[in-house]
Amino acid sequence: MSETPVLPRKRHPWRIAWGVVGAVLLLLVSLGGVYAFTLTRAFDAQTEKITNAFPEDALRPPVAPAAGPAAADPNAQPGIEPGAAAPAPGGDVPVAQAQNILLLGSDTRGTTGRDLAGIRGERSDTIMVVHVPADRKNLYVMSILRDSWLEIPGHGTAKINAALSWGGVPLAVQTVESLLGVRIDHVAVVDFAGFKGVTDLVGGVDISNPIGFNSYHLKGHYFEEGPLHLNGTEAMAFARERYAFADGDFQRVRNQQLIIQAVLVAIMHKSVLADVGKTTSLVNSVTPFLAVDEGLTSAYLTGLAWELRAVREPEVEFFTMPTNGTGTSSDGQSIVNIDWSGLTAVQNGFKTDTLGSYQPSVQTMG
Repeated sequence: MSETPVLPRKRHPWRIAWGVVGAVLLLLVSLGGVYAFTLTRAFDAQTEKITNAFPEDALRPPVAPAAGPAAADPNAQPGIEPGAAAPAPGGDVPVAQAQNILLLGSDTRGTTGRDLAGIRGERSDTIMVVHVPADRKNLYVMSILRDSWLEIPGHGTAKINAALSWGGVPLAVQTVESLLGVRIDHVAVVDFAGFKGVTDLVGGVDISNPIGFNSYHLKGHYFEEGPLHLNGTEAMAFARERYAFADGDFQRVRNQQLIIQAVLVAIMHKSVLADVGKTTSLVNSVTPFLAVDEGLTSAYLTGLAWELRAVREPEVEFFTMPTNGTGTSSDGQSIVNIDWSGLTAVQNGFKTDTLGSYQPSVQTMG
């Protein structure tokens, strides 16, 4: 289902959210067991905690019902139960629930200092929703373009990235929940400064660049079309670029997805997983740049890591929320029009945990 293009973050600046959190989650998934638990204790100690990360319960969609029994796995590790587990009706066998994790990054239009958890006044530069299905056989990552024009609860129509600026994390969560019609179970805000270190620690990443371009963020550097090996600085510049493309943010999102996939491939390599020092350094390099809700703890991650232990890079599928190209708002803003008809299938996929059957199309400005 991976979306394939048609063409072969003084203090800290706050930038895009994707690769860092994906790196942590997939690293923990691959390690599992006691080793993962040891590393996730560092996660608890070093990440900022977002108190009151969610809107009032009355403003939220209903809690998703539990799905099929998790007991189907005879090798399930006792004593590790993520927040996703719930009692089975009429019995004591745990059942898994689908989980939705919202990833937010913010741009540099403001000064937030080191407090990621209380971030306001910053527009979210990147918005992604990670869907973890109840059967734990895949991960689905949906990008939402930051200029998507919709109703911000209590504020009228605006670009979706304004929600974080106007109401912090709770309003951002409420906006995404209203858009998709499902609950967000966990949320993370990321300072992109941590991404460079992750990329360099794994020795850089390999991608196939679909479009050659002169970099706006790395002056004098040209990213050639075709196979490329990128270090941390280059990967950041590659993923942030939009000015070089006729398709603007649409191509930027596709490039972000390329980089995420490349980071996951690099982390899953046996030379990384077999190196205790390197894996520890990876987690330690990421956690200081994360703020997470109070339920996104080491216990939750360890349990989820065990349940997702068979998931590898090919089972991580990326797509972009359906759009109807770009336009101009009544007050003159350049916006992205949501394809509300096409969104119905996505909403249904989230609600019924059937995203695996959703067939995305490439999103463009046209």
